[in-house]
Amino acid sequence: MAEITTAQIRNVALIGHNGAGKSSLVDALFFTAGGTTRQGKVDDKTSFSDYEPEEQRRGSSIQLSVLPCSWNGNRINFLDTPGYPDFRGDMLSAVRVADSVIIVVSGASGIEVGGQQAWQYSQDLGIPTAIIVNKLDRENSSFEQACADLAESWGRQCVPVQSVDGSAEAFTAVTTGELDESVIEAIAEADDELMMKYLDGEKLTPAEITSGLKAGVLSRDIVPIFAASAASNIGTTEILDSIVDLLPSPNDVEAPEVPEGAQANFVFKTSADPFVGKLSYFRVYGAPLNSNTPLWNANKGEPERVAQVYRATGKETSGVDSVIRGDIGVLSRLSHTQTFDTLGEKSSEFKLGGVELPAPVFALAVTPRAQSDLDKMAESLSRMAEEDPTLELERNADTSETVLHGLGDIHVELAIERIARKFDVHLDTKLPSIPYRETVGGQTSVSYKHRKQSGGRGQYGHVVLEISPGETGKGITFGSKVVGGNVPRDFIPAVEKGIRNAAVDGVVAGYPVVDVSVMLTDGSSHSVDSSGMAFEIAGSMGFRQAVRDARPTLLEPVMKLRILAPDSSAGDVMGDLNTRRARIGGMESKGNGLTEITAEVPASTIQRYAADLRSLTHARGDFTAVMDHYEPVPPQAAQKVIASRRSGEEE
Repeated sequence: MAEITTAQIRNVALIGHNGAGKSSLVDALFFTAGGTTRQGKVDDKTSFSDYEPEEQRRGSSIQLSVLPCSWNGNRINFLDTPGYPDFRGDMLSAVRVADSVIIVVSGASGIEVGGQQAWQYSQDLGIPTAIIVNKLDRENSSFEQACADLAESWGRQCVPVQSVDGSAEAFTAVTTGELDESVIEAIAEADDELMMKYLDGEKLTPAEITSGLKAGVLSRDIVPIFAASAASNIGTTEILDSIVDLLPSPNDVEAPEVPEGAQANFVFKTSADPFVGKLSYFRVYGAPLNSNTPLWNANKGEPERVAQVYRATGKETSGVDSVIRGDIGVLSRLSHTQTFDTLGEKSSEFKLGGVELPAPVFALAVTPRAQSDLDKMAESLSRMAEEDPTLELERNADTSETVLHGLGDIHVELAIERIARKFDVHLDTKLPSIPYRETVGGQTSVSYKHRKQSGGRGQYGHVVLEISPGETGKGITFGSKVVGGNVPRDFIPAVEKGIRNAAVDGVVAGYPVVDVSVMLTDGSSHSVDSSGMAFEIAGSMGFRQAVRDARPTLLEPVMKLRILAPDSSAGDVMGDLNTRRARIGGMESKGNGLTEITAEVPASTIQRYAADLRSLTHARGDFTAVMDHYEPVPPQAAQKVIASRRSGEEE
């Protein structure tokens, strides 16, 4: 591509429902712009945008990709994003560095869940937006009907700026011709001077219409609707023209205030490649980034050595001398940098804001399939979590499991597949163990005497313990009221050690005992046979006996659940929650056809809730679950947990 200026750059993120044809459209635009001699297609696995094997197998995107196009002396950086909700982290990353978004809607299917969510997100973010109605060559598709539906659902600012020849199978062309009077009026409303001219009955010139449209798009008073068929490559030339003419450059939108002349580069994507190493995709917000430029990671407080700067085109990268302000590039093999870090200069320590990502809602415990996998498991999991920051890795101290958290079942399962392909590490998975607890419901006193004689010096330790329910969240509290030296002072720490060791492994089902107060009240010793070990054993066994006598209770973690569901699905969601032992906290209309439901629900009943809610709400629901507290498990459910635990121990 020839040398360009920031004013000639368009950073455009394509967002929308899974299956609306975003990747196919990017492939068609890339082909039309001369980026390739053949049009890539998702269906035959030749897409330049969906190039990962998992994407080719699924026939849909699972990560964002960057395809730059050269058009009429301008550079359009297309950021193709996944439409499936499990991968919306990449969509959020793409929009973070875009100056405008295009929502892709299927002309055959109309407004779908992902499109509605994309619209709401663009509204919340306040980013200039356009719409492409794709697949207009499909049966039952109609550009006119789609435009009417969009205006009705999303507002009269959504206006068609093109007309089409034919519909469905007869769809043959897109023209940018005479606009409807309603569109001209919308354009005039976006500019005071044009409005005066329009009210005076004067006709707007083509140049005024274009400038008015661009001003309206920038102010979000106008959302232009374009027409296309990616599969037939119809409308792509007109879309490329319109992107250059109507969508903003980095100069047109509000930008972070960067110290003058300073480096400020934001990393929005990381790719872990076993052959070329780690790739860091970035956008320049400050001075141009040249090859062989020293950088400072302001987030990590570490220097980074930059040798070569690259430009990405799908999975391919090519070396360039410089990446100017507003443009997108790639760096390789950075030592400290992760997604959402700022690379600048040590003198300024300037940081660019990151991205607020959704919290994980699904998890799998992972174990290595073979010894060779064990050796590489931790590193491969860490590298995958670095590539995708919506994945979170946890070593659960309560269950001793390595747990991978993500935005849904498909998200986590595909991450495991990618680890096997990229790093040759094979992992087995299962739902994580629930970290139950044990406690006591009453108080009791026990006297336990440990005595052993087998020739020579024996063992003798005698303790009297009182236990009762303790303060929530305090674990095991221990004290001593021994008087007269019945338990020698030197042996009291051994008694406490035995109690705490016994508490770790539990009494009822092998889960840790918590929130219990233990008091050593009396005991006895032997001048020869008593020892720290003897009193440790006495403390351990006495504690276990006391717990069994003090109404032992199994505790379960309870989550605070917040659900957003369509009004039409709220009843089904409520009914389903009642089957999960949930306590409903509230139900409130949030507008936009959504209802918020809050509830407290046992963690054991919602381990697969991401998939269940997707089914209940036709993929339109969303939820967050946060650990809130522990409470007793109902007797019938407790018996099942205990039986399952004991069965597992026997195996």
